[in-house]
Amino acid sequence: MTEQIRPEVVVLLGNRIRAVRQGKDLSVVKLAELSGVSRRMLTQIELGQANPSIATVDRIASALGTTFPALAGVLGEGPPEGVEVWSTPNGSWASLLQAVQTSQVFVEMWKWHLVGGDRYHVSPAAGAPETMAHVLQGQLLVRSGSSDLRVDAGGSARIGNTADHTFETGTDVAVFLGVVTMPRL
Repeated sequence: MTEQIRPEVVVLLGNRIRAVRQGKDLSVVKLAELSGVSRRMLTQIELGQANPSIATVDRIASALGTTFPALAGVLGEGPPEGVEVWSTPNGSWASLLQAVQTSQVFVEMWKWHLVGGDRYHVSPAAGAPETMAHVLQGQLLVRSGSSDLRVDAGGSARIGNTADHTFETGTDVAVFLGVVTMPRL
């Protein structure tokens, strides 16, 4: 299953990216230069016509001097249930529950519900420390290269951030909380 942000979240992010960009008096061309995201892709994101990866939105947010959680509306007094950012037709989903930021880092807390057969691919972020996960139900399987990490319900783990990895379920369903810390660039 490829990484796909929910369509309504794509529209929300596009509107907020455009508002922040215009508020900083940046052209699409200048934001493309700062973020490393093509002008065409930025235009499509702002119009809600492209479904970028979360990593792409992170790069855009960083170039704008903000964060993915801020663009998604979960900093401060965000919705108590968070924002469901990712889902699949099979019933898997991931919600960004809350986030905090300091001048050095921002920390995101996610809740995941994975159904057998679905997976979520994660690429490492430069300078980010390990991700923490706590399994509430089922078994989380984290595949990275030739190694697998299995975490049963009630267990916690630290997941390295030096190589691509994939979240899967080792049972019919896995529900887990994930805490991600990202450096402010």
